[in-house]
Amino acid sequence: MGKGPGLYSDIGKKARDLLYKDYQSDHKFTITTYSPTGVAITSSGTKKGDLFLADVNTQLKNKNITTDIKVDTNSNLLTTITIDEPAPGVKTIVSFRVPDQRSGKVELQYLHDYAGISTSVGLTANPIVNFSSVIGTNLVALGTDLSFDSKTGNFTKCNAGLSFYNADLIASLTLNDKGDSLSASYYHSVNLLTNTAVGGEVTHSFSTNENTITVGTQHSLDPLTTVKARVNNFGKASALIQHEWRPKSLFTISGEVDTRAIEKSAKVGLALALKP
Repeated sequence: MGKGPGLYSDIGKKARDLLYKDYQSDHKFTITTYSPTGVAITSSGTKKGDLFLADVNTQLKNKNITTDIKVDTNSNLLTTITIDEPAPGVKTIVSFRVPDQRSGKVELQYLHDYAGISTSVGLTANPIVNFSSVIGTNLVALGTDLSFDSKTGNFTKCNAGLSFYNADLIASLTLNDKGDSLSASYYHSVNLLTNTAVGGEVTHSFSTNENTITVGTQHSLDPLTTVKARVNNFGKASALIQHEWRPKSLFTISGEVDTRAIEKSAKVGLALALKP
């Protein structure tokens, strides 16, 4: 746990990772290699049904500057330049996509013992401005996340969140979609030695009066193998097993079944990540 409250995106992150991270129904393969000069080249391919998507990402690090250049199968080129700590606690991120001329964006992040601020501005004549801030400590934090469209003069996003931390429990409450959706989540670490944890999330939509409840758990069978499972109130049950068969190289198999329609085929996803 860090000294400060972190960024707004950290509110509820532990529970989200437990309930949703690494679950997938696609087939994905990723391989990373390093050149003698230290350039990291990552190639990935994803099979979604009959559609195959691929991209190549090149990462170059020079002191506190990291440059990522990604090219995908649609000939889009995404460049991200990250400058870590040009000043104490500050991170600068510049990104743009070619040929989309309106995709350019500059983001500044600032982390303090009692605050975390992130703001980004689109590099256009009428930019979209995003601002999020969190105040508090590593025990209690309160934050807001806003997005303003200067072209229309409207707020396109207005969220707020509250989080509470103690030694083995993290709880959060967030108000999203301009007040239409309320979510509460928790993450409880049961055993640090076996990485055993349980978590849950309850979301209520005021416009539809619908509740979504998801609960999940994880456990490490050994230092290299982790299993996870989750289920929601709509009868969707999922499970995965992830094995680190060599350092930083992971093999993950996950599956999902609709318990209210057992006759339907289960969705199975595979992911293989290879790193030297």
